Amino acid sequence: MNFVKMHGLGNDYIYVDLMKENVEDPVNLARKVSDRHFGVGSDGLILIDKSIVADFRMDIYNADGSRAEMCGNGIRCVGKYLYDKGYAKRKNIKIETLAGIKELELIIEDGVCTGARVDIGEPELNVRKIPVIWNDDTMIDQEILVGGKPYGVTCVSMGNPHCVVFVDDVENITLEAIGPLFENHHLFPARINTEFAKVLDRKTIRMRVWERGSGETFACGTGASATVVAGVLNGLCDREATVILNGGELKILWDEASNRVYMEGPAVTICEGKYFLD
Repeated sequence: MNFVKMHGLGNDYIYVDLMKENVEDPVNLARKVSDRHFGVGSDGLILIDKSIVADFRMDIYNADGSRAEMCGNGIRCVGKYLYDKGYAKRKNIKIETLAGIKELELIIEDGVCTGARVDIGEPELNVRKIPVIWNDDTMIDQEILVGGKPYGVTCVSMGNPHCVVFVDDVENITLEAIGPLFENHHLFPARINTEFAKVLDRKTIRMRVWERGSGETFACGTGASATVVAGVLNGLCDREATVILNGGELKILWDEASNRVYMEGPAVTICEGKYFLD
């Protein structure tokens, strides 16, 4: 099976073109190719295919084989693949995801796609749609106990569920210990992506992320988007801000007029290869 490995700020996936390849068991394949010792190594598997409702479709599988509705870094790489391989003939394309149809404005330099601006969509704050088991309609700066310790959290869905925690020291958090406790907390029936963020100033946020099904990753586009939304809701940052992740920076805009969130960042091809199926 031919594959391409790409990354957005170090958030790396294995991409398979279903217009050329056949994948019978994507859950098992995602687990195998994602293994960083016995596989290719990645945060998951993304399948690219035709769509009857948009220009193309992407299906996302985390490293543990579970499905993901949306991936901000992944969708930029899908856009790059489609343009660089000649499938997409224009800068503006629509990609079908489990979180709906997302619109991309590709960044083209010398005939090559180097990144994209993505319309992530409107943030969902209703706890029943995120989903979160909570008594109020929203969950903004609410205290919960995780591992016996209180945390103030704000929950947002950007097509996938996020729990944002603002902290004073983001660098020294032991994510491998606390991340799984948030991910599998009983309040989050579909599990949760958790962002630990420190506001540096009103236009700059430092963030680390624990992604459900993958663990700590170098970047999360929907997580960065959710963090800016949470920052605005808590009065901590402006609607346009730069989020600094382990792998680099993303520009996020929560447009007040449209209520839509826009994310801009790079997309990079690492290598192409052939994976030998069992």
